[in-house]
Amino acid sequence: MRALTVLLSTVLVSATLAAPATGLAATRPAAATVDVVYQRADFAAGTPEGTVIGEGLSFGAPAGTTTYTDALGTKSWEYARWTGPERPIGFPATQLIASWTADLPAGSWLQVEARTRHTAGLSKWYVLGRWAYGEGDIRRTSVSGQADADGTVSVDTFVAAAGKQVNAYQLRLTLYRTPGSVVTPTVRTLGAMASNVPERKTVPVSPGGGAWGTELAVPRRSQNVHEGHYPEWDGGGQAWCSPTSTTMVLGYWDKWPSAEDTSWVDPSDPDPEVDYAARFSYDHAYQGAGNWPFNTAYAGRYGMDGFVTRLRSLTELERLITAGIPVITSQSFKKGELPGAGYGTNGHIMVIVGFTAEGDVIANDPASADDDAVRHVYPRAAFENVWLRSSSSGGIVYVIHPPGHALPATTPGLPANW
Repeated sequence: MRALTVLLSTVLVSATLAAPATGLAATRPAAATVDVVYQRADFAAGTPEGTVIGEGLSFGAPAGTTTYTDALGTKSWEYARWTGPERPIGFPATQLIASWTADLPAGSWLQVEARTRHTAGLSKWYVLGRWAYGEGDIRRTSVSGQADADGTVSVDTFVAAAGKQVNAYQLRLTLYRTPGSVVTPTVRTLGAMASNVPERKTVPVSPGGGAWGTELAVPRRSQNVHEGHYPEWDGGGQAWCSPTSTTMVLGYWDKWPSAEDTSWVDPSDPDPEVDYAARFSYDHAYQGAGNWPFNTAYAGRYGMDGFVTRLRSLTELERLITAGIPVITSQSFKKGELPGAGYGTNGHIMVIVGFTAEGDVIANDPASADDDAVRHVYPRAAFENVWLRSSSSGGIVYVIHPPGHALPATTPGLPANW
C-alpha cells in the first residue's frame, strides 16, 4: 500500500480530453489534463567529479571521502559525483520525482538529489533517495524532515511550496564505495518527472487508444497470501501491493529472483519472489516497500530499464500496452467507487495488463484472495476517474521494460512523459 498524501496543485491547464468513448460517464464535465514531462539525464552534459561515461555513469576515481552514519553504524566512503545541467520544464511544476536504474555491487551505494529553480531563485539540494541493492552497506532509505520555504520531500516526491512552482531543476548523483576498493558502481539510467496536476474531483473517460481486445500474459501474484510475512519488511498483505506488482511485471519479462536467491524464504510460502522483492525494495525511513522509484530501481537489479512518470489518460496507457509493455498504476478510492474491486484504499498499486473488446481495463490486482483471483476487469470510466483525479495519484505509473524493447511514441503535440 502507498498512502497518497502528497498535495496536488490547483493550477488549471487548458488542454482537455476528447469526448468519452462508448458512452461511459458521458455526463461528466470536461476536466483539465496533467501538465507532465519526463526527461532522461544526459551524462555527457553537466559536471563530472571522478565519474566516467561508459555503459552509463560509473565511478572512475574518488573525488573525496566522507563518513555516513545509520543503523549499521558509522562508515567511511570515497565518492565520485556528477551534477547535471539545469533543465527547463516548460510549465510551472508542483512536483518532481526522480528515478534510476543502477548496478551496485556490494561495497557501494548511491544518492540522488535535486534542486529547483522558481521565480524567486534557486532552492537547496534535496535528497530524493539513498539506494543500495543489499543490506550490508547502508540502510536503503528516503530522507524525512526536508521541508523549507521552497518545498518539501514527501517520501520520494519533491512538492513545491505555494508560490514556488518549479520552472527548472538540476539532478546530482553521488556514487559511494569502500575506500581503496576497485568496486565500480554504475548508474545506467537516471531521469525526472515534473508535473502539475490540476484540482479535479472527476475525470472524463478517454477515447480508445488502439489496445482494445489486447491482453498481455502477465503472471498473477496475490499480496494477500503474504499476510503477516516478515514484519521486519512491513508484514505482507496490503503493505506489499507495490513489490507484488513489480514482481508480476518482472515475471512477464522472465526476470525475477532464482531459487537460490529466495532460499531464505519460508518453504511454505506460495510466491517467495514477492517476499524477496519486498525485502529489497524496502525503504527504512518510510518503513514500507511502497517507495515508487525504489521499486523501479529494484527492477534494475535484473538489467531492466524502469522509471516513474505520470500518464494523462488511458488512451496514453494503451500505447504502452499495444507495444507489449504492462503498466503499474497507483490509485486510491472508496469502497464502491471501483465496481468489482470490493474494497476501498487510500493508496494501492496494481498492474494494467490489457483492455477488453469494449475498452474496459484488465488489471492484475494483487489485492485478491489468491493468485488465481488476481485478474479483474474494471469499468473504464470508473478506473480512469479513481486513478487520475487529484485526490488520487494523478496518474502515477511505473514503466518497466528491457532496454532492447523499445517504448512507443509519446502523445503527439504534448511534452514527452516517457
